[in-house]
Amino acid sequence: MSEIPSRARVIIIGGGVVGVSGLYHLAKAGWTDCVLLEKNELTSGSTWHAAGNVPTFSSSWSLMNMQRYSTELYKRLGTEVDYPMNYHVTGSLRLAHTDERMLEFQRVKGMGRYQGMDIDVLGVDEIKGRYPFLETHDLKGALYDPNDGDIDPAQLTQALAKGARDMGAKIIRFCPVTSARRDGDEWVISTEKGDIRCEFVVNAAGYRAQEVGRMFGREVPMAVMSHQYILFDEIPELAAWSRENGGKLPLLRDVDSSYYLRQEKTGMNLGPYERNCRAHWNTTADPMPADFSFQLYPDDLDRLEWYLNDAVERVPILGTAGLSKVINGPIPYAPDGNPLIGPMPGVPNAFEACVFTFGIAQGGGAGKVLAEWIIEGQTEWDMWSCDPRRYTNYTDPQYCVDKALEIYGNEYAIHFPKHMWPAARDRKLSAVHDRTKALGGQFGPFNGWERANWYAQPGDDTSEHSTETFSRSGPWQRRVKEECLAVRDHAGILDLPGFSRFKIEGPGTRQWLLGLTTGLVPKPGRIGLAYFADPKGRIVTEMSVMSVEDDEFVLITAAVAQWHDREWLEKHLPKGSEITITDVTEQFSCQILTGPASRGILASVSAADLSKGWLTHQMTEIAGKECRIIRVSFAGELGWELHSRVEDTPAVFDAIWKAGQPFGLRPFGMFALDSLRLEKGYRAWKGDLSTDYTILQGGLDRFVKWEKEDFVGKGALAAEKQAGVSKRFATLTVDAGDYDAPYMSTIWLGDTIVGETTSGGYGHRVGKSIALGMLRSDLHESGTRLEIEIFGQRHAATVHADEPLWDPQNERIRA
Repeated sequence: MSEIPSRARVIIIGGGVVGVSGLYHLAKAGWTDCVLLEKNELTSGSTWHAAGNVPTFSSSWSLMNMQRYSTELYKRLGTEVDYPMNYHVTGSLRLAHTDERMLEFQRVKGMGRYQGMDIDVLGVDEIKGRYPFLETHDLKGALYDPNDGDIDPAQLTQALAKGARDMGAKIIRFCPVTSARRDGDEWVISTEKGDIRCEFVVNAAGYRAQEVGRMFGREVPMAVMSHQYILFDEIPELAAWSRENGGKLPLLRDVDSSYYLRQEKTGMNLGPYERNCRAHWNTTADPMPADFSFQLYPDDLDRLEWYLNDAVERVPILGTAGLSKVINGPIPYAPDGNPLIGPMPGVPNAFEACVFTFGIAQGGGAGKVLAEWIIEGQTEWDMWSCDPRRYTNYTDPQYCVDKALEIYGNEYAIHFPKHMWPAARDRKLSAVHDRTKALGGQFGPFNGWERANWYAQPGDDTSEHSTETFSRSGPWQRRVKEECLAVRDHAGILDLPGFSRFKIEGPGTRQWLLGLTTGLVPKPGRIGLAYFADPKGRIVTEMSVMSVEDDEFVLITAAVAQWHDREWLEKHLPKGSEITITDVTEQFSCQILTGPASRGILASVSAADLSKGWLTHQMTEIAGKECRIIRVSFAGELGWELHSRVEDTPAVFDAIWKAGQPFGLRPFGMFALDSLRLEKGYRAWKGDLSTDYTILQGGLDRFVKWEKEDFVGKGALAAEKQAGVSKRFATLTVDAGDYDAPYMSTIWLGDTIVGETTSGGYGHRVGKSIALGMLRSDLHESGTRLEIEIFGQRHAATVHADEPLWDPQNERIRA
């Protein structure tokens, strides 16, 4: 009992590589009064049987950052903590069978270069120089990553553990956590060896994260998959090559066939991600055992037969080797395959660092990110891709299993911009879903809500395969153009279920909002955009603030931001305040009615005063149903948002639709809305608006009211303004050819990278490809000629004035 301290600053539950890395990074930051609790021995979960691959490759900017940091840490860790480690930096090859895969490689090469990595794309004739045993006859090329390799997972974890202990942190093994409870402002963590009080707690329990999460009233969105890899005996040709060359072959990934093949001493390790995969511990007939430490599932080689045969055809020397061992162990999966790192939703001073599918590759970066979350309340890189709050209440157990099966079976799949994964759909349906579907709606999920992306006509190709392209000219393109032009010339209606909305009221609400946002708070009857900064002046979120009464407001934000933004508001409520925050998201729905005919349509179904100007709101009746109409338009045309209770929405939609037919009303979808907003320079959350940028870098100066006494981030922004803003938001048009600029495309001036895109697409009203992005501050003069790298090719781009490309004076929207 004596080894259990009575209190600690932070308790981490789980002794895999991620939990131990978190402890190491906390200690390195000076937080040495931290304790890690492990129910068995360190690495006894997924870490012990992990293959240990350490790639930097990712098409996600934030994941690439995290994995790059891991490789940099691992190279120096053994020396820093004086612990021997087997870390082989062999480089890797990813093979491409298709032109689309080569485009993906070119994009990742550009991202990697921007992060300082020498990732390269090889032609077919260059591949055998890197990997002489490879058959290349049916390939298009390959991506070469010199920083890739493999590491011994147990040695890595023990090295991190030694470093943490040497700095004063404590690790207690064979100490299962049995419960957790809140006592005032502290957590009391109960174990079989006694209780520990702490300020912060972390769920780093790997595939047991759901079990630990329930101690905090949290249902972690995850499933557990069975992953197998096969170890082969010595291959004489490989042994001879290694002796001659003094090293190992690059790690090989045939991503289109879906497996990795790695040299293991003088043999090989084959790890497929098979389509006919299997989830475990997800039914009453297959419950999770009380303890599975250092255990494996039975072999299931029948699932791997196709992949083994394919690998032998690709690397024929593999076919001469005897099978040595099969490893079949549990790996946790979140519904999108990304880990959960960040605040535990709805639970104070609790964090998650769990559900890592690639925990070895991401463990070093995850420890850094976790420590930043705990110590600073924010992270260096915007980590929304891994934030636990990206999921809300639609991730039931079957959803998690269905998505895990889909993600695992498509682990190496290309993520195309217009492709929608089909598993576990229709979790949340609009009240008028049947209407929009009957009109030809092709849907995509937004925080679980199904929204129409575009509207197909008879004869249009709506197959999933048709969306597997980076090209602009998919089957949707003609229809999206028609939808945009209908909004421009007549009117369009967009069904928009799932807007996150919070009712905020009570004495002092207005003053509280003034101190929380960078700008002003609208008067009753008006609505305005508000920006929320963190203490470093970075962009946390954007919300529409609607003033109903002087101390009664409704804040409206993105569907996917529901838990994130609600938590930000609750976190900043003053103690003892009478202000209340009520999440009313599920009670209301919304349609956007926009276009020059929208006033005429509304006038025919409502007695509202439609002469009220831009940024006003009012209550009215449509089809006998109460409806709040708001004079705003994300599409950049005259328009209103129509907010009604969910049960009243069908009647409102039907009345508008019927009244709109003589005016040329047609439905439009999210793809068209994205095109329309790009032409106006309107920012999208977690693309153009993220904590990777400050409010001033985001070009949001007009939303900063310096005369206010104080607001969150004011000091940092004032210092930045005085020092000079290094880069700023810009709108560019691009001679883009068939492909628009994806997120994080590099912007060039000669041979120098001078910025990056944050979103891109085609503007049908202006007839040009558009890129929004961040650009070096001295290059903002209108007409400046630059280049944007799109899938490895540079395209001429022109900087435009700091105003919308479409209707720059907002005459149409204010009409």
